[in-house]
Amino acid sequence: MNISLLIIGVLFLVVLYFIGSYNAFIVLKTRIKEALSGIDVQLKRRADLIPNLVETVKGYAKHEKTVFENVTKARAALLKAESPQEKAEANNQLSSALKTMFAVAEAYPQLKANENFLDLQRQLEDTEDKIAYSRQFYNSNVLEYNTKVKVFPSNLIANMFRFGEEQFFEAGEEERKKVEVKFE
Repeated sequence: MNISLLIIGVLFLVVLYFIGSYNAFIVLKTRIKEALSGIDVQLKRRADLIPNLVETVKGYAKHEKTVFENVTKARAALLKAESPQEKAEANNQLSSALKTMFAVAEAYPQLKANENFLDLQRQLEDTEDKIAYSRQFYNSNVLEYNTKVKVFPSNLIANMFRFGEEQFFEAGEEERKKVEVKFE
């Protein structure tokens, strides 16, 4: 009688562990989706600011057509991106195109003093900070989830219910390059 109660108790604990682990995976997957949604919101906000910024710069630098085309193409690619990897790559392309546009803007002192341009630039910088925070939040959730997928004994449940690893939102080659500061 005591052995059967012990077996029932152990089985009950095992079932509770499986239920708890499964639910933990669901919670982590949901956090990852929510975190990716946060990145999407900030990337969309950034993409919405860019046409105004381009139009402002265009008014001063009409002959820089390829710069504006590159920014527009990169923005379109960002809006079409679906997977975290595609979004990261499109984000990196847009960052590179914006750096080029801001370099062009440096050649126009009256543009740099334009209040609309300065406001848009501040909003863009604020959005860049929010994107960085959102990426960090997403990657923290992915790290926690991927760790749970790999470690024993939760990996048994992950394999049983086909919970696979998620991709990190990674920096591109352009963002990894060493920044050189030159004072002239």
